[in-house]
Order: sequence, then structure tokens, then C-alpha cells
Amino acid sequence: MTMRIPSFAFYLLAAPALLAALGTVALPAAAEQSGLRDPPDQARLKAVIRFADNVLEHGRDRYGEKPTPLLVDGVNVDTLEPVRWVYKGQEWIPSNLASHQNLFRTLVGLSNLTGEGRYKQAAVEEIAYHVEHLRSPCGLLYWGGHRFIDLGTKKVVGEQNSHELKFNLPFYELMWEVNPAATEKYLKAFWNAHVLDWGKLDMNRHGRYGKTMGALWESTFQAPEPFFEADGLTFLNCGTDLIYAGVLLHQFTGDQGALVWSKRLAEQYVKARHPRTGLGVYQYSKPRRRQQPPAAGPLPTGSNYGDRAENQFGAEFGEIAREGYLLRSPDSIYGNNAIVQLQLAELLGQEGAELLAWTRQGLHACARYMVNPDTNAVRPLWADGTDLTDYVMKRDGYYGKAGTVFRTQQASALLFWSYALGHRLTADGLLWETARNIARGDGLGDLGTAPGRDVRVDLETENADPIALFGVLEVYRAADAPAYRDLARRIGDNIVRERFHKGFFLPGASYVNANFNALEPLALLSLEALLRGDPQAVPRYNGGRGYIHGPHDGLGRTTDATAIWSRRRKG
Repeated sequence: MTMRIPSFAFYLLAAPALLAALGTVALPAAAEQSGLRDPPDQARLKAVIRFADNVLEHGRDRYGEKPTPLLVDGVNVDTLEPVRWVYKGQEWIPSNLASHQNLFRTLVGLSNLTGEGRYKQAAVEEIAYHVEHLRSPCGLLYWGGHRFIDLGTKKVVGEQNSHELKFNLPFYELMWEVNPAATEKYLKAFWNAHVLDWGKLDMNRHGRYGKTMGALWESTFQAPEPFFEADGLTFLNCGTDLIYAGVLLHQFTGDQGALVWSKRLAEQYVKARHPRTGLGVYQYSKPRRRQQPPAAGPLPTGSNYGDRAENQFGAEFGEIAREGYLLRSPDSIYGNNAIVQLQLAELLGQEGAELLAWTRQGLHACARYMVNPDTNAVRPLWADGTDLTDYVMKRDGYYGKAGTVFRTQQASALLFWSYALGHRLTADGLLWETARNIARGDGLGDLGTAPGRDVRVDLETENADPIALFGVLEVYRAADAPAYRDLARRIGDNIVRERFHKGFFLPGASYVNANFNALEPLALLSLEALLRGDPQAVPRYNGGRGYIHGPHDGLGRTTDATAIWSRRRKG
């Protein structure tokens, strides 16, 4: 049902249940004096305060002989014991700094909004300790997909001696505030470790700790044509982190070389887009074939056998069958990468004009070829536009087993946010219509024929997705319409009602492990800051995340999403 009701009346109706769920949490004096006296607004802030207080009370390192300022990645909400990663019978207590970056944004934002400095101070102390005591001599930090700290022993543990960030997008601004010299060294070491051939910008998701610093920005670039054979895997998730790191280094130091190479890397993905459709790509190189794949039977999944898409689909689809051209989901290219590049373009101003133009062009291609405006479905495609909906794989390989069927999927909240942000920065009508259609499909109602015009949002929506809230906040920033404010508040209240349990944020009440890097508190603070007219008070979310990937007893190679965060109570 779609309806319009006055903002204040609607939130008074929701207030009793929200406040009852929080118990007695006092607002700091600065928050009490902020002017946000409506009970639901206070309830959302109190939920975040209670979460942060619980993190600082139960998440600090108290293991081993000497406590440190480090935090665990999360706790069991029933026992308040830290989560654990099990490998070869060892139980590690993970503290992965790369998985604390959104928590840090929450803590800093909470200090800014409440005047309570202890939240930010906890983040500052962890960063300072990590940089001083847990850093490779080359400048890289022991964090990310494969390396983290076991608080029981204070040792670096994980799968392999590889540095990996893939859409982590750390809170470098706070790191710079804490230790500028170490941050600059890290950002340069990140590029140095992951770029294998500067002439081609052949890069890889895995970087080697201890690599000697090379020529870096003084290297010669040869501007190769797309899909050259490469030793690395030029995956967009790592590439986006490198682009982000380079632009932030430029912002911090004025280093023009860092900006030039960041743009070069971004352009490599643009140059590899399909020339007719403008679609793609997830990578701009082709894995070098060192071994021949078998002619029949299951295909090996390693990159030593060359392009995995060519191996698995080349017999049916010909030259279009490339890893870079297979678009099973739009989220990495047109969600995560697009959001980062749009935010960087806004940060850079005129210097970011190319990033803005390239991203806008990519969003146009996605809207035209992948997104069905009537059904809110996105189609799997080859980048030339070939529809892969209902395609059945014929052979086991990198992309799945024989018999696996490619299906359409509903356009995600991430895609909605991306298009909403893109429209705010460009006023592009197609981007608005795409955001509008996705929002309608996600149960948010009609955003209007234009921002603030003919708006009929659904204030009874059950949507409790923090990513959807970030999207609505972009729309609200584009047009300060009461309906958008009310919709944002409704989603925020849904988040507290559906995802706030036992003082932590969880996907649902049956989940047992709380991830401290949860997006819900950051989204709620971002809403509150915008309602106060002070959006800069809360560090901006950029789509980043944390993760661990490696061998786990009983599960094989897996991620913490499966091994830890997906656990539910039995029965």
C-alpha cells in the first residue's frame, strides 16, 4: 500500500516499540541538545550507542599475556565470546584491521554526533598499535583477505603470505590522521606489491610482502591494447582498491603521479569495454596459458590453463568467451566500482571529470542492456549483448558445474544506490529513471518523475536494507523533499526493528555471531547526520567491506561469511 502521512505522526506511531527494544540507554548531553527530540530519531541513535558500547566492552583484546588496543572481528551474542577461525585444530581469535574499517567510520561518526570522544579514540588506538607493531618492513599491513592477527598469540596468521584487498576500501582518512608517514608508505607499497608490469599495468589481487620498492610513478607506461596475455589477474575488485588508494594518496600529499596512474588503471577497464555495447569489464587482460586444458571432462579452474571462460564456453560462443566479457551480475562493475569512482570524481572536482564521464557511460550501457525496467530483473550477458538467460552449462569448470543454469536476478539495492548517486552528480535522466525503477522493484514506492516531483514513496515498506538507505539518502541529498526524509526514516526504523538484537546488529534474530563491521549502524548515523543538516559529521560509506578467505577445518577453503557470520541457532 502506498500512502502519505505527516512525518511526525508516523514516527510517533513507531516510537514505543523501538524505544522498548532498546531498554535504558541514555543519550549523551550533546545528542540531547541536538534538536532530534522525536522519539524514533532518539531510538535509532540509542541503538547505535548501545552497539558501540557493547563493542568496546566485549570486543577489546583481553587474550594472551598482555592486552592490546586491538578489537576482535565480532562476538557470539549469546555468550559474548569472540568468534573463532579453526584451522588444523587451532582456534584463532581473528582481529583483521581491514574488517574494522566500517566500524571505525561508525565510531568516528558517533563521536562527532554525540561529543563523546571515547568512540573515535578506540579506533585511533587500534590503528596506532597496528601500524607500530604489526606492519611489514615494506610498509604493507598484515590485513585483508588472507592475513590477520590471532589475538590469542598476537601472531600473523592466515592462508598464505599474500596481501589482498578486494573492495575493502579502507578508511584511509583516519589512518592518515593517526600516522601520515606510515599511511603514505602503505599506499605506495600497496601499488608496488600488486603491479607486476608497469608498462602494461599487469596487476594481481595478490601482492608479495617484502617486495623492494621500485620506480613506482616514474615507470614507463606503454598503453597496451586490451586482453593482452598477462601473468596477473587484473580483477576489478582489487583494481578498484588500487584506484581508490592512489587517489587518496594524491589528496593527502598532492602526489600527481599517484593520480595519473590511478586514472590510467581506471581507463584500462574502459578501453576493454565491448566496442559496440560499451558493456564490461571485470578484467582487461587474459591469463597466460602455461598448460593446455584437457579436451574433455572437467576443466581445471586455475589460471595456469589460460582464460577460464574461453576454456568453458569458447566452443559454443567463440571469441566473445573471455573472462572479462562474462557479466553474470552487474554489481561489481556497475555497483561497487561505479560508486567508488563517482565518489572519487566528486572529491576531485574538475580533476575527476574523466572518472565521472567513464562511469556515467558504463551505467548507461548497463541500463540499456542488462536492466529490465518493467520487471526489475537483470540479465546475465556476454558483453556484446548476447543474452545468457536460462543458458545451461555444458561442462564443469571455473564458472560452475555442468547443468548449472544462468538466471536473471532482481536488481540489487547496491545498483539502486549507484544510479541514485550517478544521477545526483550528473542530472542524467536515464540514471534517474533506472534508480526510480529499481527503487520501485525493491518496495520503496515511486521516487517521482524527477527528484521531488510526483513522489509517491511507500511509507509502509518493510525494506530494512542499509544499502537501500544509503541510496535513499542520495536521493534526499538531490532533493530535500519531506517524502524522501520520511522514507529514509522508515527504513532506519525497520533496521532497528528487524536487525538490532541483544545489543548488536544481525541479519536476523536467529543469527548468533555479530560482525562489528556491520553496515547498519553506519547507515543509521548517516541518516541522523543528514537530518541534522551536517552530513560531513559521519565518514562517508563507499561500499567497502571486510572478509577472510582461506582453509577452515570441516569447510575447506571458505570465507568468514560462511564459516562465521552465517551461523544460526539450531531449532
